[in-house]
Amino acid sequence: MFGFNLYWLILIAVSLVLGFGTQGYIKSRYKKWDKIPNSQGLTGAQAARKMLDAHGLTQVSVEMVPGDLTDHYDPKAQKVSLSQRVYNNRSVSALAIASHECGHAVQHAKSYVPATIRGALVPPISLASNVWLIVLILGIFLNYLGLIWLAIALYAVTILFQLVTLPVEFDASHRALAFIKTSGYVVDAESKGAHSVLTAAALTYVAAALISLLQLFYLLGFARR
Repeated sequence: MFGFNLYWLILIAVSLVLGFGTQGYIKSRYKKWDKIPNSQGLTGAQAARKMLDAHGLTQVSVEMVPGDLTDHYDPKAQKVSLSQRVYNNRSVSALAIASHECGHAVQHAKSYVPATIRGALVPPISLASNVWLIVLILGIFLNYLGLIWLAIALYAVTILFQLVTLPVEFDASHRALAFIKTSGYVVDAESKGAHSVLTAAALTYVAAALISLLQLFYLLGFARR
């Protein structure tokens, strides 16, 4: 019992360190390079439009959305949504983030396999993420081990989604950096800055996956007990 409780405390501590640590790191990288304008003076929206057009994706729109770092690509609507801070900003950070989201649009156009797999996983992941905790609580309340194992299986499916997301995010960043370098939109120092911003962002996905895996190990130990 003591060992199991100790693991639970370690899990909480590690999760907090990974969560707050990665969030703090990405904010520090973003803020540093958000103060430095890119050498071409491009806004995030302009950089996004140029990258999309360069890949023949003229049908993909670039729009501004409210919120801070709410940037994303919607494959169904074929729309790159940039937060106001990125859309209008001419910083190295804005250039990197906007190009990263366009990297997802390029993945979609080229049917990049991990991105296709992640897209196919969205419906079952949505179901699993919404019901696994309910199933677990029912299993504990009814003292029914079968439901507990079902809840763990559903939770494992959500982790699979996180693991598939990792290569998708890293590849989008790789495409973004390759484009802004070859296009001459940044000098060497700015290229390093863009790389550090995107690396920090990717670490948040890595940290989230690690935390989920630790939680899965805890649930497995709980079920065996």
